[in-house]
Amino acid sequence: MDSTSPQKVALITGSTTGIGQAIAERLLASGYRVVFHSKNSAEQGRALAEQYPDASYIQADLADSEQRKSLIHQVVQTHGRLDVLVNNAGINRIIDHRDLKAASADVWRELYEVNVIAPWELISEAETALKANACAQSPSCILNISSHAGVRPKGASIPYAVSKAALNHMTKLLALNLGPDIRVNAIAPGLVNTPMTQGWDFAHQLWQDKSPMKRGAEPEDIAQIAAMLIENQYITGEVVLVDGGLNLT
Repeated sequence: MDSTSPQKVALITGSTTGIGQAIAERLLASGYRVVFHSKNSAEQGRALAEQYPDASYIQADLADSEQRKSLIHQVVQTHGRLDVLVNNAGINRIIDHRDLKAASADVWRELYEVNVIAPWELISEAETALKANACAQSPSCILNISSHAGVRPKGASIPYAVSKAALNHMTKLLALNLGPDIRVNAIAPGLVNTPMTQGWDFAHQLWQDKSPMKRGAEPEDIAQIAAMLIENQYITGEVVLVDGGLNLT
């Protein structure tokens, strides 16, 4: 980041662990003021924010519309601007793809609320702030963390995969309509080694056996791609598949 320009502000949802934390720490190292966020791990979030002079923490349940709106308003009120929004928070449900009845309407609604509607509402609430400091040389940025399950017919459950496919299509539609002031991209990771995936033995074995890279990604692998997409001033409308080449098999 240009040292002579005002310090940019980035909000990363779901950023007290895993991919979100890795992205937040990468942006802090690049000179951003970063807002950590989580639904439940407030103590961990505050501890993370206290480690960095350019960080803060806000707790919010993204399944709640009013809390989503409040999250954006608190960021702008606290920091006076918002330049980067990373929609990383999401939820998953493991359901056999052949068990249609287990993928109930309630499961669909729960996943869509957090994985699709929440990013949409956060973006719509943040649009004004994101445009306020954007210019042709430095547009603001939205980055959605999707999944390879939204690109290929894979994933822990059909409702989850479809919610991520919707997020990918939303990314492209928003890129088309928010440019040139705001760029919108997505990353579609495959298996990432996080606390959530520690018990996914089948997935770990699949990546070891089938992917050219013979492993799942580390959170830092995804954060590196995220930083590139945030720093680049031209790329928009892309869904970057990051699965260690598993899609080739």
